[in-house]
Amino acid sequence: MPCRGLWPCDPSLVRVAKQGGESAMKEDEESAIPEIVATAIRLAPTVRAARDQAEQMRQTPPALAAEITAAGIYQMYLPRSMGGPETPPLIAFRVVEELSKADGSVGWCAMIATALSLNVGRLPIRVGQELAGTPADYRGAGSARPGGRAWEAPGGYRVKGRWNFASGIQNARWLYCTCIMMDGDTPRLTAAGAPVLRAMWVPRDSVTIVDTWSVMGMRGTGSQDFTVDDVLVPSARSALSDDPPKETGPLYNPRAWYVNLWTPSAANALGIARGAIDSLAEIATTEASTMSASLLRDRPMVQARIAEADAIVNAARSYVFDAVGALWRGLCAGETPSDRAIAQGRLSLVHAMHESVRAVDKVFHAAGTNAIYTRLPLERAFRDVHVAVQHAAGLPSYFESAGKVLLGVRPGDPGW
Repeated sequence: MPCRGLWPCDPSLVRVAKQGGESAMKEDEESAIPEIVATAIRLAPTVRAARDQAEQMRQTPPALAAEITAAGIYQMYLPRSMGGPETPPLIAFRVVEELSKADGSVGWCAMIATALSLNVGRLPIRVGQELAGTPADYRGAGSARPGGRAWEAPGGYRVKGRWNFASGIQNARWLYCTCIMMDGDTPRLTAAGAPVLRAMWVPRDSVTIVDTWSVMGMRGTGSQDFTVDDVLVPSARSALSDDPPKETGPLYNPRAWYVNLWTPSAANALGIARGAIDSLAEIATTEASTMSASLLRDRPMVQARIAEADAIVNAARSYVFDAVGALWRGLCAGETPSDRAIAQGRLSLVHAMHESVRAVDKVFHAAGTNAIYTRLPLERAFRDVHVAVQHAAGLPSYFESAGKVLLGVRPGDPGW
């Protein structure tokens, strides 16, 4: 039976599954609760209880990270052939969304780790199994930015460099390090004249963390810099950055790579926005403001803003489920994705991230001076969502690229 909708081909991932035709299947994409989503829902109170500690520590607290690790959330995209769950993108979306409602930083780390587990699909099965171990426990951090240099050496590559934004590095087992290949002191170039980039997987105990993470938002992500100093990386633990994945399942489809990769990024932003709306609804029953004794819930302006924000988030989320769900059904049916299907998938994601910012801004301002207090979650949601949209998945230029596809013009940036 083919994999359809957001449904995995492995039914063990799903706790609730209804019978029916195509319309029932689409309805179930949002109503059925896979086990890993149910686990994220159960973890949410623990995440909320730890969010002040996460801000103070500037990382996910170790005890909470251990619970998320045990749930398999940090390796949702790890291939099944390597012991991973190979979670479909819209199920991964729902997991990250639930965690992000509770705390944007915890959701962000789950999103980043999920994306990095996708990259393991570019390695041979045996190597991926070695990285993950038995039972599988792949926890990655790192950077796609080419912060390092690599030289060929007997058995592999000697690597040195410095990378930034290594979210979740304190909890990671492997660092994903993008390097420029060198010939002596000269960067090796492609036929097009660009540097040749190679990804290296370096064990956590071979890197040095540099404490740089003093930031406005996403303080709890621990996105520190790190350095590698003349470490030998075996050839098998590396891949050219433009090599196609070794895995052949729909999750690793090269044409849909960026859609699958960045679906959890939209979930993080939308989860933060939903958490902000819920926060306003909660304080509106007890809080007034400096200029008026009327409760927030009784004010027409607040009523209008929360309704607008709710509609914004629901509409953006529905667009993601429609576009990414349609693409996923086609992939699972063995279809080659069309340019338009890819454009709609990617457009839905960047749209969701920017709409999340708009929704949070509405409820933040509707709350008045209440929104600025650190004792209430709104100010953190405001800071976090404005950082979340700075992620590569949210580049405003993607609207232009999607528009080119819709007008029959080929974009120049990759993944379209």
